[in-house]
Amino acid sequence: MEIEDIARSWIGTPYVHQASVKGAGCDCLGLLRGVWRELRGEEPEHAPPYAPDWAEATGAETLRDALARHLTQIAPAALRPGDVALFRMAPRGPAKHCGIVAEKDGAPTLIHARQNKRVGEEPFGVFWRRRLAYAFRL
Repeated sequence: MEIEDIARSWIGTPYVHQASVKGAGCDCLGLLRGVWRELRGEEPEHAPPYAPDWAEATGAETLRDALARHLTQIAPAALRPGDVALFRMAPRGPAKHCGIVAEKDGAPTLIHARQNKRVGEEPFGVFWRRRLAYAFRL
């Protein structure tokens, strides 16, 4: 099954901080973890508990570093459907939001979980492109 198809099968899953259960709840990392499990099996490392402001508390690129341990980092300009996009939500803050790039009707989209929303697919437009910090390939 393709990465995009697996990610789309999570659409509608409610946002639940630190969760990773299709249909029951996940956050952005939980979505990525769930897709990994469906593609590859057991997760390569345990995600420790984290607060909603975990990245701001340390200033470290913790999520980038974790993704780089298990995925291939690519240039953001090389993103294609099935790749993982990592975003910097605050201009000077660490990158802490991730999603899976997809394509719908020939246009790039982003499948992701956002606080107070369900997993969804939306256009990968200017809002997201401005915040794109890192890109990875499974």
